[in-house]
Amino acid sequence: MSTALLVLLALVAIGLILIFVIVGIFNRLVTLKNRFANAFAQIEVQLKRRYDLIPNLVETAKGYIKHERETLEAVIAARNQAVAGLGRAAQTPTDPAAIKALNSAEAGLSGALGRLFAVAEAYPDLKANQNMMAIQEELTSTENKVSFARQAYNDAVTAYNTYKQTFPPVVVASMFGHGQDAALLEFEDKAAIAQPPKVAF
Repeated sequence: MSTALLVLLALVAIGLILIFVIVGIFNRLVTLKNRFANAFAQIEVQLKRRYDLIPNLVETAKGYIKHERETLEAVIAARNQAVAGLGRAAQTPTDPAAIKALNSAEAGLSGALGRLFAVAEAYPDLKANQNMMAIQEELTSTENKVSFARQAYNDAVTAYNTYKQTFPPVVVASMFGHGQDAALLEFEDKAAIAQPPKVAF
């Protein structure tokens, strides 16, 4: 066998190995991206449930807190902003700007709910209302589910970002549209992470 043929076979073998490595890395990137997109879908389900509960909460409180109209309107406005943020993020969970906008909207909603619950403390009849207690229980359960879903999402995003930042995946990632890091879903105010919104009456 001639030397030229051996060199050609060696180059072909190296080329094939390189192609298999690139395909493997690309497939892993796609798998990790799909995992965090799926994890976001789980958050979406829980956040929609939370958003559906808020109008019931406001309607129940409205009968008791007649002089706190601004607080109730602030909760509804924050809820609507969060719904819009979730809609944008759900369309493209891989867009860091959409996730950051959702983070901001969620922080605003948590703040508005916190103000509503603080005001509600002054109304003993409202705290004893069966409807309010049932909604409070549902909100607490939903908050816990959102927390677990957010953790799963953030774990998947971290795995994706870490993998694509290592070598050689960083080279393949930039070649095939995986150059931008995915954003974590967290409250902008770090204190809000340590102190989840209180929903107890």
